[in-house]
Amino acid sequence: MAVPAPLSLMAAIAVGQSAVMVLAWAIQRATRQSGWVDACWSLAMGLGGVTAALAPLALAPLESTPPSARQVLVATLVGLWAGRLGLHIAARTRGGGDDPRYAQLLQDWGPRAPMRLFLFLQSQAVAAALLTATVFVAARNPAPGLGVADGVGVLVLLAGVLGEGMADAQLARFRRRPDAHGGVCDAGLWAWSRHPNYFFEWVGWLAYPCFALAPGMDGPWPWGWVALTGPAVMYGLLVHVSGIPPLEAHMARSRGQAFEAYRRRTSAFFPWPPGRSGITE
Repeated sequence: MAVPAPLSLMAAIAVGQSAVMVLAWAIQRATRQSGWVDACWSLAMGLGGVTAALAPLALAPLESTPPSARQVLVATLVGLWAGRLGLHIAARTRGGGDDPRYAQLLQDWGPRAPMRLFLFLQSQAVAAALLTATVFVAARNPAPGLGVADGVGVLVLLAGVLGEGMADAQLARFRRRPDAHGGVCDAGLWAWSRHPNYFFEWVGWLAYPCFALAPGMDGPWPWGWVALTGPAVMYGLLVHVSGIPPLEAHMARSRGQAFEAYRRRTSAFFPWPPGRSGITE
């Protein structure tokens, strides 16, 4: 029995993303700088997302059709997102130092750290494959032309990219201050959320359901609902797995009372006016 073309394409992309994370593991072992891991993950997501959006599903050239406007749009946006994020992480990593989240994991894992890291990065490849499926469904919505929902998707994704870029720039500016050592960035977006970069990263993934569910003649595409897995997976990763928990554990160890005071007055993820009670977790 022949494997359906979409499944073959997604399987090939998943294998490629797994290979990129093997490369990330090798780079980390050679350089001892874990930041390259997230730069490689961004590359894997960007290449996988663009391929998922644009690659023809038919092997025979005569059976293939040119990419739709929605496919081109989604490919452009996922490439923009991945390029900005990957270049930002690469520049930060070149500046020196190790990512404290990975550094702590490697310390906790002890002698088994190399193999545990390898398996951990393969789990990130699995997450990348799930997110790429969201991009695939968003790009392949058969609704003709572009409509209001697509416009909303563009605005949402651009808001996510610009908001995350602003948060990254504010944090970088804080780190250049003479008094930054031992302190906590609590200016700008960081006064409203302890992790505004993660929040806007998640916002960007809310764009893909807009593309996937853009209605056609018969209403929303039934398969479009699959795109909701993207923001759900990203929220889980950022808030409960590899984002906030290990980073805040590091901040508590390295910043002490300064971070504890910041934690009490500032929302963890969703932006909220500072100092309000009941919204920090």
